[in-house]
Amino acid sequence: MIRGVLFDMDGVLLDSEEFMCRAAISMFAEKNVIVRKEDFQPFVGMGENRYLGGVAEKYGCDFDLDTDKARAYEIYAEITRGKLQPLPGVHDFVRRCKMRNLKLAVATSADKVKMEINLAALGLPDQTFDQLVNGLEVERKKPFPDIYLEAARRLQLLPEECLVVEDAISGIEAANAAGCKCLALSTSFPATKLTCANWVCNNLSDAPDDAIGW
Repeated sequence: MIRGVLFDMDGVLLDSEEFMCRAAISMFAEKNVIVRKEDFQPFVGMGENRYLGGVAEKYGCDFDLDTDKARAYEIYAEITRGKLQPLPGVHDFVRRCKMRNLKLAVATSADKVKMEINLAALGLPDQTFDQLVNGLEVERKKPFPDIYLEAARRLQLLPEECLVVEDAISGIEAANAAGCKCLALSTSFPATKLTCANWVCNNLSDAPDDAIGW
């Protein structure tokens, strides 16, 4: 029986990927390294350490994780101010979960600073989520299952009692490895690449009832 829902954040609750990509491109430009949007696609959903570090490796440029990531977040905060919006169906889906008395957690590969910026933009009441887990709190990032195992543990639930809501291929792999069921949203990847999930829909406004009714 389902008892909890574990939400990824980017591409599930809101779409900040474009802004993070723009911030990362600007950060690399300040280092006189010209990168492209397509360079980041293989690292979507893996957290900013890999998102930025993977592109730095591709171009063989000097990269200081702490300094350069902090600068990217500074740019991100500037360019997202007043522009982030929840994706379609988020508020209604949360309401549907609450009506079923399901426990809710956010489990994002993003760092805490980005998580806080994004959650503030959702306009959801305080304490909507019972637990928040960010990428700094687990050693192994997606596609490893660690973040979903940790979120389930904090909710005091078994992984098999949890539904993961994901948009990234690496996140679906993490959900499956954790032993959770998975609802995939085709907000970042085409539905044809998300077939390892139990359910696939466009966004949370299309989420089937049986995804939270098993």
